[in-house]
Amino acid sequence: MKEDILAELKHLREQLNHHNYRYYVLDDPEISDAEYDRLYRELSALEQKFPEFITPDSPTQRVGAAPAKAFNTVTHTLPMLSLDNSLNEEDIRAFDDRTKKFLNNTSDIEYVCEVKLDGLAVELVFENGLFSTASTRGDGVTGEDVTNNIRTIKSVPLKLLDSNGPLPARLEVRGEVIMEKANFIKLNESRDKKGEPQFANPRNAAAGSLRQLDPAITASRPLDIFFYATGRVSGITFFSHMESLLYLKKMGLKINPLTEICAGINKVIQYHQKVLDNRESLAYEIDGIVVKVNQTDYQQRLGVRSRSPRWAIAYKFPASRETTQITDIKVQVGRTGTLTPVAEMIPVIVGGVTVSRATLHNQDEIDRKDIRVGDWVVIQRAGDVIPEVVEVITSKRTGNETKFILPEKCPVCNSHTVRLEGESAKRCINLACPAQIKERIKHFASKNAMDIDGLGEKLINQLVDKNIIRDVSDIYFLSKEHLSNLERIADKSAENILTAIQSSRNRSLDRLIFGLGIRFVGEHIARILVKAFGTLERLATATTDELLAIHEIGPQVADSLVDFFANRENRGILNRLEKGGVTFRSAELKTVSKILEGKTFVFTGALKKFTRSEGERMVEDLGGRAASSVSKNTDFVVVGDSPGSKAQKAKELGIKLISEAEFMEMIN
Repeated sequence: MKEDILAELKHLREQLNHHNYRYYVLDDPEISDAEYDRLYRELSALEQKFPEFITPDSPTQRVGAAPAKAFNTVTHTLPMLSLDNSLNEEDIRAFDDRTKKFLNNTSDIEYVCEVKLDGLAVELVFENGLFSTASTRGDGVTGEDVTNNIRTIKSVPLKLLDSNGPLPARLEVRGEVIMEKANFIKLNESRDKKGEPQFANPRNAAAGSLRQLDPAITASRPLDIFFYATGRVSGITFFSHMESLLYLKKMGLKINPLTEICAGINKVIQYHQKVLDNRESLAYEIDGIVVKVNQTDYQQRLGVRSRSPRWAIAYKFPASRETTQITDIKVQVGRTGTLTPVAEMIPVIVGGVTVSRATLHNQDEIDRKDIRVGDWVVIQRAGDVIPEVVEVITSKRTGNETKFILPEKCPVCNSHTVRLEGESAKRCINLACPAQIKERIKHFASKNAMDIDGLGEKLINQLVDKNIIRDVSDIYFLSKEHLSNLERIADKSAENILTAIQSSRNRSLDRLIFGLGIRFVGEHIARILVKAFGTLERLATATTDELLAIHEIGPQVADSLVDFFANRENRGILNRLEKGGVTFRSAELKTVSKILEGKTFVFTGALKKFTRSEGERMVEDLGGRAASSVSKNTDFVVVGDSPGSKAQKAKELGIKLISEAEFMEMIN
């Protein structure tokens, strides 16, 4: 009896998985939808009767998980690297030249060309042939766990086909989750009828659908996937990229049918043009092609940079362009005080997205293109994302157009603006400018600056909107009454925030300088300034020549510092910070502070005992130098989990790798 039931369940699952593969992967169904539904109902009824026999690879288990409260994180065994971009034929030929030179090869390189899908990159893991976990690309090292959501995509096999011999113990495969254009339109029409906001484009729809905490919502969205690469694979060696793709296809994983082998760069350029010519007829959005060296041994010899492989590149399509009219030019003031002119235009659809505003970058760009209010212009979405004006259609001018000049004073706070030498941007350097204040306060209170726990974005917004805080110095005059009158701030929360503010008064001087948000002054430069001057008073009176005399301080940093401390509003804020009890002097350095003098350290990987920033601070406090990249001048590379390409480069250069524990032992 039991054996008969198990055999029937196995037979039904194999039948349904086979027909899923034929329908969703091969697009070549063997049975009608009605026949498929009959098999599915038969399996579902049998599993309901004998739930103890349900298996993870059953087609009925695509939607079964309860909504999650948040996404967990998954660390990729091998980093999911990004790609360098080429935008024209000259760039792609230069890539070919570099590849040949690196390989010392004068003959044509064999490349695999694939369409560059406009979706969301993911990694799936199969263990002994069964679908196990799935995660988004994330930052390339860790991503979000979307296993239950990926399970709902019908073109994803829950069990690999096993007709080709033993299945690998572990197969990591990378793919792109997409939504076809027709399905995107239907989804937006449905959302519009329900009064829900529409998605801007198919990519956003795919990403938003996959990142639902409730898998049932994801299951209701028409998602698809194409697989384009392997990660780590147990027990199998591929001699070429195309061989790995054909293997994935045999395993039941969907490979894009437009993938081709191109012998030499001329064939690559021909492929690019062919795909571009047929772009609009495709069922899904693409924004270019991906070119990969086919031979695996060539890939290994070429290696990877910190963020991208040397053996692959994206050959992008020209950005989508449309024509519209500029009705006005407004000025935005950013967090760092940059004045950015923005064109307001008659709305037009560009690459499937309605565009009504476009950045004009700066005054030089406006002058170079002679952009005027009232002009008819050609616009494009740069990289198919950011709208920008390409050119003015001067033949459509009527004489009523008006030239635009960025104001000499900040349009928000009326302070004088400056343009530093070598820069194209005008800036408002008034620290109390309302347009900048929220972001400046958030930066000031951040972990690597004054580290004021509890002073987050929502609280900052309330404090600024209610005019309780006008600049960073006001933080140190807050009372319990100020905080208790705000939304969702109980007495205990108010006390905790005030305690955090009290603790921040004694942060190190370099943290304060970094927290002030001075242009070009990051954490590293802040520490250099403290070592050179010791007090904020001394730094504030430093001349340009004194600053330039310090190693690693260049003209941009020196000019930015002099302008910052010369500003009357900024000096007033510093005076109030001092009255509020904030420390303006550096702590005395101990005798042990020179123990790392002359040594250069690089930190890489996921550190557990301290953050990368804290590690760099320790090195510099002890007389050493912290660098962001590995070179022949590096002495030690401190490695955490999943260290990536920096550790590999250190090995190639013969630089010593040490653990966090060894680093702590060294400085202790």
